[in-house]
Amino acid sequence: MLGHAVFDTTRAGYAAVLAWLRSFGSVVLVGVEGTGAYGSGLTSYLTDQGVTVVEIDRPSRKTRRTAAKSDPIDAEAAARAALGKVRTGTPKTRNGQVEALRNLRIARTSAVDESADCLRQIKALLVTAPHDLRDRFRGLTNTRLIHSCLNLRPDPGQIATTGQAAKTALRSLARRYTNARQEITELDQLITGLIETINPTLLNLHGVGPDIAGQLLVTAGQNPERIRSEAAFAMLCGVAPIPASSGQTHRHRLNRGGDRQANKALYLIVISRLRWDPRTHAYVKKRTTEGLSKKDIIRCLKRLIAREIYYTLRQTQPTPNPQPTPA
Repeated sequence: MLGHAVFDTTRAGYAAVLAWLRSFGSVVLVGVEGTGAYGSGLTSYLTDQGVTVVEIDRPSRKTRRTAAKSDPIDAEAAARAALGKVRTGTPKTRNGQVEALRNLRIARTSAVDESADCLRQIKALLVTAPHDLRDRFRGLTNTRLIHSCLNLRPDPGQIATTGQAAKTALRSLARRYTNARQEITELDQLITGLIETINPTLLNLHGVGPDIAGQLLVTAGQNPERIRSEAAFAMLCGVAPIPASSGQTHRHRLNRGGDRQANKALYLIVISRLRWDPRTHAYVKKRTTEGLSKKDIIRCLKRLIAREIYYTLRQTQPTPNPQPTPA
């Protein structure tokens, strides 16, 4: 090890890092851990300066539990991992349209969570509300419930009473819910327009809407060419089959790694196609006769859809593959 040092996470600090590295000779490669989070600023600066950057994956759980922990030790481990190309990858580009899409999706997810929380809290308040309020709102759909709560007119002069306080809380939560739903509608329009600009072909796939397409684009990043093959994309989404054979038993199990949000997006596509796609119906019938369970069939469908999504993201056609995809 040549040395270690501490620098500020500012542009001046990034410049000092690069100057310090070059003081030892020609900089061939830099390994950065967390290129999509705290290391994104350093990654962007080094990339703009023409330095090759690789993303360092966090050590295995066993290593984290048994090895020592400090900033110099972590830096040395990252440098050695980059030198040996161990658990490394090409970082995502963070200055394009996909990054803008990711920001919009973060705001949308927050608005969706807030609206769901408000609705749950309204129903929880009604459980302990006075009987007249409970009877008034009993059996209403969610839409009519929100509309009725918005029309409540509590008396501020009687706010100390349980009934008036409950009315005030219900109206406040209903207003918050309505504002969140309006935000979701506005963000959906922006997200849909951005997806149509980035990759309109993705929205033409069966079962792929703006929300699912946005997640898959964010998972692949602005530079999907960093994903070397459709098998690597399947592993990234957590749908690559994992061998679980032993003795005379030959089988594969579910992959519980990868990007779980991308895995969820592929699962929703499968559910949609199971209901409406004739080709999927025929595939399920065929694999059922072969003895596969429903869980295994869904796993295989996610793997096949991941292959279709990969070539759509790359805007290329799949190469002929005479070998069947492992089930």
